[in-house]
Amino acid sequence: MYNKIILVGRTTADPELRFTPSGVAVTKFTLAVARAFKSKDGEKITDFIDCIAWRGLAETVANHVKKGYMVVVDGRLEIRSYDDKEGVRRKVVEVICENIRFLDRGKDSVQPQGRQQDAEFTEVPFDENDLPF
Repeated sequence: MYNKIILVGRTTADPELRFTPSGVAVTKFTLAVARAFKSKDGEKITDFIDCIAWRGLAETVANHVKKGYMVVVDGRLEIRSYDDKEGVRRKVVEVICENIRFLDRGKDSVQPQGRQQDAEFTEVPFDENDLPF
């Protein structure tokens, strides 16, 4: 079986860096990804996709990505369920980031000089109870 997803989009807000109780860095951010086609009314359709980065990649994203930056996310799709405070079963769909490439630094900033680096991925086992959000 194979689970691979590649997205190109703009971040909708500054990423949120948090730490699990055991001290593992985790960053959550949302990508706005435009579809390749328009609605029957001619309007552009955009999907808003939640992404999670762990450990060193989480810190890299938190330190170098801001709202409006265009990035390529390479990762896997993960679907999990949980019961909310009212006991209702909820489903969460997220992309677990393995690599991130920075394409630009937003609409109002200047492109940096020199070669851009890809952020590296390190697999980390985790328990859903470790998630800080």
